Amino acid sequence: ALCGAGAAMAQTAPASKVELWGIVDAAVRHTNNEGVNQKSKTQMIGGGMSQSRWGINVTEDLGGGNTALVVLENRLNADDGSVSTPFFQLANLGLQTPYGRLTAGRQWNVLFDVVTRTYASFPYSPYMDAYKPEIGMALGARANSMLKYTVELGPVRGALQYSRSEGSPTGGATRGGYVRYAQSGFAGGVGYQDYEFGSGKKIKAWTAGGSYRTGPWYFNLGYGQNKVDAGLTPVDMAVLGAFWSGNVNGGFGGPGFLVANKRKMYTIGLGYQVTPQLNLGLHYFRAKQSGVAAAANARANFVTVAADYAFSKRTDFYVEVDRTTLSGDHVSLASAADNKPNGAKSRWGVTVGLRHRF
Repeated sequence: ALCGAGAAMAQTAPASKVELWGIVDAAVRHTNNEGVNQKSKTQMIGGGMSQSRWGINVTEDLGGGNTALVVLENRLNADDGSVSTPFFQLANLGLQTPYGRLTAGRQWNVLFDVVTRTYASFPYSPYMDAYKPEIGMALGARANSMLKYTVELGPVRGALQYSRSEGSPTGGATRGGYVRYAQSGFAGGVGYQDYEFGSGKKIKAWTAGGSYRTGPWYFNLGYGQNKVDAGLTPVDMAVLGAFWSGNVNGGFGGPGFLVANKRKMYTIGLGYQVTPQLNLGLHYFRAKQSGVAAAANARANFVTVAADYAFSKRTDFYVEVDRTTLSGDHVSLASAADNKPNGAKSRWGVTVGLRHRF
């Protein structure tokens, strides 16, 4: 009788699903004003439109409208096979219930969530991985040891995040949330998040924006701001530099780079689906940084134009052209090789690549 009961229980056990997925993206990128000699550079990169990655998603139906969730995601460079650090850029688990979703672990932060879901640069790929200035406003885009609660009520979606530094010298405590509304082609949202450095000082960030889709057209606009407390320690400054630096995040460098205590960015873009296979996109960003010292004052303009052609639902080919210009006596572009300022004030970039999703 016990064996029969066990068999019956096994037959009615909740279903579990394990999904393996990934993106492999490789591109050739050409830029000018690179390195200390401001020369042109042509290189293969491991991700042009998207960073190459693979992941495992697990869901288990627990019954009663409840589901257990696991997400693991590793990022890599298709050009040389090197992997990201940490190995899993996302590593979290949680529960989906009729009252919302609670997840714990390393996750996307609320700033990245609201922009990506609401007014990302391109409708067919949220960002151009080789050139995405707005990510420099997202406080690293992810956070460790995070608790996130997400709830949806019809067209309204909201989320709250919280994490502790757990004694890390670089800090890591965060608090934030967002709310968005999406219906009939329109989407709008606003989000806030802060990050506490090891010294107890904070950087506070918020964003707001929206998008509209009608027929083959996609329009979007947004605003983001970072504001930093005074009196950061050298360790704090290193963390801030990691948030703000990098060519894909804007390319700022020079003595005025970390003198700034405030950055803001305006974005506007459009997309047009010429055919079911061909998508065109144009995006413009204008950034400004300021601080107590005049050396901090600088402006930047970023423009990216992209064309994406889908050979199939999984494989596409793309071409992208971008232009960066900086103004300010104490800032310059940084070299892609070592992220050190090289004195240049402008840069052209061209990226041609192929992407496959499985």
